[in-house]
This record gives sequence, structure tokens and C-alpha cells, in this order.
Amino acid sequence: MAISNIQETLLMYTKQKSMLNEKLGNVMFQIMNATRENAELQAKFNDKQQYYYYEYYYADDMTVYQEVMEQLQKDHEYELANLNSWESQLELDKNNYETRLNEVTTFESSWTKLLQNNIKNDFTYGGAGQ
Repeated sequence: MAISNIQETLLMYTKQKSMLNEKLGNVMFQIMNATRENAELQAKFNDKQQYYYYEYYYADDMTVYQEVMEQLQKDHEYELANLNSWESQLELDKNNYETRLNEVTTFESSWTKLLQNNIKNDFTYGGAGQ
């Protein structure tokens, strides 16, 4: 009877590990998306910088060029701050799920050892009936 209860507990830990692995996978996918968005944001910023450089700098309109570049820089920093905030939250979620997964794995390992000991104690080889 005790062995079946331990096996049920192990199945519960297996289910928890599966759910945590799924959540961790989703967070890792979102981290990948955030990294991609960061690269796209930087590429757009670089393209705009180059466009305005050729549009205003070569036209000898330095005051307009500087104003446009300052506004472009501010917008870029704002977008980066939002993206970095999202990435930070995702990293926290990832660390949380990894910690919980390690915890469940440790519990599962200890219950597996307990199951092995119970089976060994139930079947004392050569000493049964003495």
C-alpha cells in the first residue's frame, strides 16, 4: 500500500515537472522574441539615422539635423527601455520556473529513493520468514 502511495506522489511530481517545463519553454520562446525585437528595433534606428544623415546633414541644415537626431535618440531610448523592462521580467520568470523545477526534481529524487528503499525492505532477499 505504501509503495502505491509513493508511486502516486512520483506521478504528481512528474506532472508538475511537465507543467513547469512547458511554462519555462514558453518563457524561453518569449525571451527569443524579445531578443529578435531588440535587433529589429536597432536595425530600424540605424536605418533612420542613415536616412536623416543623408537627408539633412548633406543639405547643410545642421540645426534641423540635430533636432531630428535628438528626437530620434529619445524615441529609441524610450522603446529600448520598454523592451529591456519586458526582458527583465521574462528573466525573472525564467529564474522562478527554473528554481521551482529544480525543487520538484529534488523532491522527486528523494521520493524515488524512498520507493527503492521500501521495495528493498518489502523483499528481503533470502531472509523472508525468519
